[in-house]
Amino acid sequence: MSRTARISAFGHHVPGRKVENAEIEASLGLDAGWIEGRTGIRSRYWAEPEDTLSDLAAHAGEMALQQAEIAREDVGLLLLATSTPDHLLPPSAPLVAHKLGLARSGGIDLAGACAGFIYALTFADGFVRLHNKPAIVIAANILSRRINPAERASSVLFADAAGAVVLTPSDDAGHGILGASVSADGGGYGLIQIPAGGSNRPFSDELDITETRMTIADGRAVFAKAVEMMSRCSTEALAAAGLETSAVSRFVPHQANARIFNAVGKSLGIADDRIVKTIADYGNSSAATIPLSLALAHRTMPFRPGETLLLSAAGAGMTGGALVVGM
Repeated sequence: MSRTARISAFGHHVPGRKVENAEIEASLGLDAGWIEGRTGIRSRYWAEPEDTLSDLAAHAGEMALQQAEIAREDVGLLLLATSTPDHLLPPSAPLVAHKLGLARSGGIDLAGACAGFIYALTFADGFVRLHNKPAIVIAANILSRRINPAERASSVLFADAAGAVVLTPSDDAGHGILGASVSADGGGYGLIQIPAGGSNRPFSDELDITETRMTIADGRAVFAKAVEMMSRCSTEALAAAGLETSAVSRFVPHQANARIFNAVGKSLGIADDRIVKTIADYGNSSAATIPLSLALAHRTMPFRPGETLLLSAAGAGMTGGALVVGM
């Protein structure tokens, strides 16, 4: 199939409440500078009580659609990568599509944790190539409502944000996904989780509320597995594209922790000035970090035709992947 899927527009949105490290360090009894020294995070944004996940997603999607300058009725698919939908049922994507005026678009949620955007972009790329219709991919999370404020490992990391990209059909073979690699390691299934609230341990009057909040069982194991998975998938995606690391214009990793993506960059031999970093100001919003970073990077230094991007992520599950994308 000669048709490709070009990333033609970007969008992002964060809530209005900016939370500096000092607020969290004070609540946990941590020394000043503790969070930044271990994560690279200085601040993050948390949702206000009136904010909804679908609103955050729709704001980011609106920005991307306006930038793309395409007719809303032409959009064929909306994929929403999220771990924090508005409700367990129904999925949030149809509501987001409605808020965006996508009356003729399909819409579905994808629960891929931190790697959700990688998988959603892969599926959307295939849809555009097959059906010759634009698609929009949005990743959004309100993780502040899933943090256990008493658990240091998770409460210092997570943030709320949304990012979006629009894919449009192209006849240029250099556009879209040039190489991909995905991975899952169920041996690390319990390393990052929300223990209760699913069908395995449903809600009940006896359930401890902390069991419905995020927990990280072993931060060192998460670090090791994430670095290995992101590095390996990146190498495999580049090989699938027939490219060397030197061909990568910009590396856009999941902003899990600065130590993680710096280690991945070093493993791949990617110079620090080619790594897109947004974690300092925006924290870790899981699947939303890559499209958020793409939108912010494009605003600061617009992507040029012919650029080659490397995207990589790993997270709960453990699930991960990497994409080589031609601009």
